[in-house]
Amino acid sequence: MSDLTNSNAQNELLQSLSTAAARQLATTTKSAPQMQGITSRWLLKVLPWVQARGGSYRVNRRLSYTVGDGRVTFTNVGATVQVIPDELRELPLLREFEDAAVLSALASRFVQKEYSAGDVIVELGKPSEEIVLLAHGKANKIGAGKYGDQVILEVLTDGDHFGDRTVTESDDSWEYTVKAVTRCITLVLSQKDFETLVNQSDSLKAHLEAYKNKPQYAQDKYGQAAIEMSSGHVGEPVLPATFADYETSPREYELSVAQTVLNVHTRVADLYNEPMNQIEQQLKLTVEELRERQEFEMINNREFGLLHNADLSQRIPTRSGPPTPDDLDELLTRRRNPQYLLAHPRTIAAFGRECNKLGLYPQSIDMGGHMVPTWRGIPLLPCSKIPVTKAQTSSILVLRTGENNQGVIGLHQTGIPDEYEPGLNVRFMGINEKAIISYLVSTYFSVAVLVPDALGILEDVEVGR
Repeated sequence: MSDLTNSNAQNELLQSLSTAAARQLATTTKSAPQMQGITSRWLLKVLPWVQARGGSYRVNRRLSYTVGDGRVTFTNVGATVQVIPDELRELPLLREFEDAAVLSALASRFVQKEYSAGDVIVELGKPSEEIVLLAHGKANKIGAGKYGDQVILEVLTDGDHFGDRTVTESDDSWEYTVKAVTRCITLVLSQKDFETLVNQSDSLKAHLEAYKNKPQYAQDKYGQAAIEMSSGHVGEPVLPATFADYETSPREYELSVAQTVLNVHTRVADLYNEPMNQIEQQLKLTVEELRERQEFEMINNREFGLLHNADLSQRIPTRSGPPTPDDLDELLTRRRNPQYLLAHPRTIAAFGRECNKLGLYPQSIDMGGHMVPTWRGIPLLPCSKIPVTKAQTSSILVLRTGENNQGVIGLHQTGIPDEYEPGLNVRFMGINEKAIISYLVSTYFSVAVLVPDALGILEDVEVGR
């Protein structure tokens, strides 16, 4: 009864039509559908895009390993690391062994293992039954000092190795501990696998017998061989000849795909198409999400993503944890003509804090109407697709771009059927028995690193301090 009384009282007070009632006859001004997940996608903007006919792109390179420098060289395809078979001759055990087939068989038996900072790779006193190659990272070889305390015997870095002599002996143990200082990638060959191959190969068995009987003083630690060349000569001497060899198995990048099926009910498309086309707006948001996924894959995909395809020699750790100006200087000076830096926004903020501590204020430049910070004149672009780990660490990428510049390039194929944007098409799939219209939306892409120094990574950057 009281509610009815209040309602009657309100009606007596109204002298004109209420706004709530008037809105039933009004045309509402509305925005187009909005989407929060759209980012700047700087990587897609700054990469030059190369047409990949046939859906693949082959990167031919000069054969670049060098036997005799005492360090093992590796190749990596995505996150998978392999040792170059001929580089196994850097091990003193195999220094003069030249059977290419057996070296290839040995290389194929190495197993990849990864360690975090602080992990023990091998431990003092434990059975020594493997050859360990350090493909990437830094580790300390720790042993007993003169007074019984622990001392660092050696700092191991990319290309170092240990344990090659132990696989020729039985019931021996490690005489030191090896502990990871940074994240490490190793390749390990067990003594069992090594002995199996020895029993299958007469050439390897004969080599090991000669190796055991060879005086130690006859071994060259670095395995250096003379390289013939001529300089400062006069007259007409016969000059040494050489040639540039190519990789026999060059890397091929196949175009990857990101796809989704867009469904729109015919009743929605027929009755609710004014003032905005429903299919057009649905497609617009779907394409934006596909482009976001494309950039994510180009950064993080384990087969072709930049974080996993940087050459091991082009990955460096920070000096102290946070990203300092010194760290970025070292990252930039390791390559020619660096053009762009990419980092997570939190990493950029961490770098700004380090600059503030030193009283440095990096300049900003205008890029397409956006003010972005720079370091040494190189734009530092935000990229939220670069992950921040649970340990509050991230990475900073530096790129040189362009095919003629031997840099990083994006790969796509234009001119595909039903193309909506370059490298992206929308194909009508029909209407099902529930009156739902379906469209297949696809984008084809990849990214290639033409030479190793085109891409560098500053790893394990602390952003949480």
